[in-house]
Amino acid sequence: MKKKSVVKKDPGGLEAAAKVLAAGGRVPKKFAKARPASAGPTLSALEAQTKVTAARRVAFEILTLVGQGKGHSDELLHGVRTKELSEADRNLTTALVMGVLRWQIALDARISKLLQRPDQRLAEPVALALRLGAFQLLHMDRIPAHAALSESVELCRAAGNPHATGMVNAILRKLATAPPPGAKVFETTAAFAERLSHPLWLVERWVASYGREAALKICESGQSEPAGGGLFADAPAEENAPTMDDGSRLVAEIAAAAIPATDGRPARLWDCCAAPGGKTLMLALRAPEAELLATDVSAKRMTQMQARLRRFSYAANIKTAATDAVRLPASAGLFDLILCDVPCSGTGTLARNPEIRLRLQPEELVRQSERQRAILTAALERVAPGGRLVYSTCSLEPEENEQVVAAVAGGWRRVPVEELKVGLELKGMVRDGALRTLPGVDPCDGFYAVVLEREG
Repeated sequence: MKKKSVVKKDPGGLEAAAKVLAAGGRVPKKFAKARPASAGPTLSALEAQTKVTAARRVAFEILTLVGQGKGHSDELLHGVRTKELSEADRNLTTALVMGVLRWQIALDARISKLLQRPDQRLAEPVALALRLGAFQLLHMDRIPAHAALSESVELCRAAGNPHATGMVNAILRKLATAPPPGAKVFETTAAFAERLSHPLWLVERWVASYGREAALKICESGQSEPAGGGLFADAPAEENAPTMDDGSRLVAEIAAAAIPATDGRPARLWDCCAAPGGKTLMLALRAPEAELLATDVSAKRMTQMQARLRRFSYAANIKTAATDAVRLPASAGLFDLILCDVPCSGTGTLARNPEIRLRLQPEELVRQSERQRAILTAALERVAPGGRLVYSTCSLEPEENEQVVAAVAGGWRRVPVEELKVGLELKGMVRDGALRTLPGVDPCDGFYAVVLEREG
């Protein structure tokens, strides 16, 4: 007699597996099923997160956001993700984020040589786990190799890529035991661009504009933490002066020194791209009797700047407005001095803003140049007879500097910067009457500034 077939209420034992999981146990492999990524991390991914220190986990999150274009490193490092970290963890997170961004090009070059296929494209979380591990192994002597290696593997697993953990482990072990590359008698431009983690196309431009030795120093400077001291190291500290980097202060000092005589009436000043406000504050400090208007196209940045201005008593008379410099109402009138510190590529500030080198493309310089020409054209129309305009950027690129001025203000008189009383020796930082500082060559970031004067 045949037995009746019994329909199992728990096909495959899934109910039993669920009970095991609910009780805190592990589900046997035979019950495990593939699950879509949208379902969230697997148990192993959640476990991996607990094996990663807070500093490395936050660094991984911030680097992911930077890579996705969802934030700037400096803002994210001072945001909610680091707020709950201890001081030691915040310092480590900062070192990891800034270090990986500075060295990413060189790290990727080292890693690619160890892949089975050097041209293999890795999933971004896998590439990021490798970069974090490689940076610690190659550039952080105080980090134990086993910690850098094991936590990078767990970061890869926690990010939902358990299949790549073996590869991450193998590559980092090879890096940990590999001898350092030997010094070369001579390096090509491509070689030192890769070694110092800068895009070749950008370095080749610097070689063409400033020479090989200067380009090498610019790259070396880009790999270092911005140091203290610098241009104003020997100047006595001024009470209640704004905090700003030396290059920005130098541009502000040039603008203040360029204010023309006004026969006893208060000078009218306009800082047309003012945020975050350091140069505006320096103008207010140097010319306390002047009428000062500060504008910026970004309402958010202007709100932040207004909060900053409120901390300084001498900024009480500064008028502010969130407006595009090319659309300033005619009722604003003319100005004796305009500071036109335009938005730019920022290639003179790569030590402070390392991610610029990772996202900047040659075509961006064209877009920036078009915007800069529009702003300068509009600002020049607001210069009073006998008045002056200071055009400046923190870019090293001629398209954003000399070429903009030549295209828009070719007929304007240029006031040699070295003739202005800025309280500093500018020898070596002036080219053809304009300020030109180079990172690594001069003791500050890379800046350009030219003073233009309208005939009275």
